Amino acid sequence: MNQLRRTGVLGITLLTLSSGASLADNEPKQIGAFEDWTAYSYEATDSKVCYASSTPKATDPKGVKRDPAFFLVTNMPGRKPPVKGEVSTIIGYPFKEGEAVKLTIDDQAYEMFSKGDTAWVDTGSDKKIVAAMKNGKSLKVKGTSWRGKTTEDTYSLQGISAALAAIDKACK
Repeated sequence: MNQLRRTGVLGITLLTLSSGASLADNEPKQIGAFEDWTAYSYEATDSKVCYASSTPKATDPKGVKRDPAFFLVTNMPGRKPPVKGEVSTIIGYPFKEGEAVKLTIDDQAYEMFSKGDTAWVDTGSDKKIVAAMKNGKSLKVKGTSWRGKTTEDTYSLQGISAALAAIDKACK
């Protein structure tokens, strides 16, 4: 499982398993690598799924014990309703229940809600955040673990526009 996490597919693997798809038949395939972002796709039982994923360039504080962290943008055109540009993060530890997660793109702040080790923005904010990502330089995710430890991950946005174009093309 750690090898899957290192390649940036844990979150999508969990989505695959929760949707009832067979992982062996539907393992994500890399569409392309675009600077600091990688695009993947796979077939779920109800939709083709395409996503762009990146890992943090920096984490503060350093040396915190946790699983790898990822930031994702996902398209699932066959879902009802269709999903396009769903923004999420997998942080590598369970978030503190009920506490908001802060997402910052350059100097623009957004709030995410969490469940377990994953956080999302409300559906109405996805388009605005994806547009900010395309025009931004860096993205930060600040969250607090269930034990009360706060971390801040910094992601580069180099390559995000090309990765998003690739998932848009692959998942029409």
